[in-house]
Amino acid sequence: MESLAGRVILLSGWRRALLAFVAGAGAALAHPPFDFFAACFIAFPILVWLLDGAVGSGRGPLTRLLPAFTTGWWFGFGYFLLGLWWIGNALLVDADNFAWAWPFAVVGLPAFLALFYGLAAFLARLAWSGGIFRLVALALAFGLAEWLRAFVFTGFPWNAIGYAAMPTLLAMQSAKFFGLDGMNILAVFVFSVPALLGTRRHLAFGAGVATLCIALQLAYGYVRLAHTLEVGKTLAVRIVQPSITQSEKWDTAEQDRIFKILLDLSSGPGVNGDLRPEVILWPETAVPFLFTDRPEALAQLGSLVDDGQVLLTGAVRSEGGDSPGDARYYNSVVAIASDGTITDAVDKTHLVPFGEYVPFGSLLKKLGIGEIVQSAGPFSQGAPRHAITIGEGVRALPFICYEIIFPDLVNGAGGKADLLLNVTNDSWFGVSPGPYQHFRQARLRAIETGLPLIRAANNGISAVVDSDGRIVDAFDLNAVGTLDVQVPLRRGEYFSFGQPGTNGAIVALCFGVLLVLRSIVQRFRPN
Repeated sequence: MESLAGRVILLSGWRRALLAFVAGAGAALAHPPFDFFAACFIAFPILVWLLDGAVGSGRGPLTRLLPAFTTGWWFGFGYFLLGLWWIGNALLVDADNFAWAWPFAVVGLPAFLALFYGLAAFLARLAWSGGIFRLVALALAFGLAEWLRAFVFTGFPWNAIGYAAMPTLLAMQSAKFFGLDGMNILAVFVFSVPALLGTRRHLAFGAGVATLCIALQLAYGYVRLAHTLEVGKTLAVRIVQPSITQSEKWDTAEQDRIFKILLDLSSGPGVNGDLRPEVILWPETAVPFLFTDRPEALAQLGSLVDDGQVLLTGAVRSEGGDSPGDARYYNSVVAIASDGTITDAVDKTHLVPFGEYVPFGSLLKKLGIGEIVQSAGPFSQGAPRHAITIGEGVRALPFICYEIIFPDLVNGAGGKADLLLNVTNDSWFGVSPGPYQHFRQARLRAIETGLPLIRAANNGISAVVDSDGRIVDAFDLNAVGTLDVQVPLRRGEYFSFGQPGTNGAIVALCFGVLLVLRSIVQRFRPN
């Protein structure tokens, strides 16, 4: 192993870049649908060894650290290219207009996101050493990079490294304790420990710490799952998955057929044939037209909904303007009662750049660049999110599409709601890793908040997830039908110490203190 580490350290030029790229691509296999987390125990030691040798020959600090940045960038480029290639499928739905942008999505987005991993490698190299402390530096730097990735340029924390350390229900429970930020740091540290085999310095201590981390993670998961509170209340929910293809979704000739499919799937007896659903849930933008254009549709929905029931559906909502060009459009979840009235609405607040709005729109539209979503948009940002009251006082907090992947948007929902609601339309991405990755991240939000999740996706994955992350029932991709589920509700919390975000910050602080202490010791150590 020492010989292998030495050969990796001595690589330079295109060979170093290629190995970093392959290592990053291998690490991406840790995410759904592969869940091959063991790949990270190979990828990150390789990255550590590559950074061991990533020292420039120049005198200035930037010149000396540039090889570390480029090594981290190539690692990130491989990681995001293999993990996010499926985003390009969205541009092929309307290929005549948007196929030209396919390389920018498939290659350009990973190249941009790789800058964060380049930054992580650069920062880690500032505090580099020959033993376990370089793993601490790398873990802390990656934790910072992943935190920044959730905010910079509206943020896109998709496939954060921490998810790779939570491939099973048992391992996922640690998200409740550390949050995603804390898991990002711990995952990089544990995955990097095999790099100590290269010199065997601190090997026994590092292996012991990593083993302890894994043991505590699994033990916490076991205890948490073994001490679930008894369910005192349930909510009868019907989730509709129509699996409408994206090419048909906004075709005006298909509106009536799509609406009839939704109505037919939503009618009929309830759970076990005798309990009618209290809530009917349709996916994101399920209604294929504006209610302002088809007001009679609300009367049809009123006939569908019985007294005491509510229909929650994704829809495009318009406001203001005497002409279509003056109106504002919102990607929304609306609640419809038995009299056909819209009783509440929650609008999407975290819009997709270039999908639902165009940054620097006036400038880019002059260049012919517009949003790719086929709908009434561009969309406007909604007002602050609030819970919709359904059933007998149950509060459901809606998140539309990829809003559910942002822990900062979702965490704290425990005091505002009794369950999480996620509507999405992943048919843009076809049969690809994208919908599986999206569902995994939504599932982790249920664990972090301790709230059950009901999720309606146009073509999957629709599901009910309990507050511990167990899948109560689900539809796979492209299934057509309804899920009638008694959703277990639970109030209160058990076996938890503090908030996930706070605990994650404590992890970062501890790692930072270790680096500071090492610097102090080295500074005053006799030569």
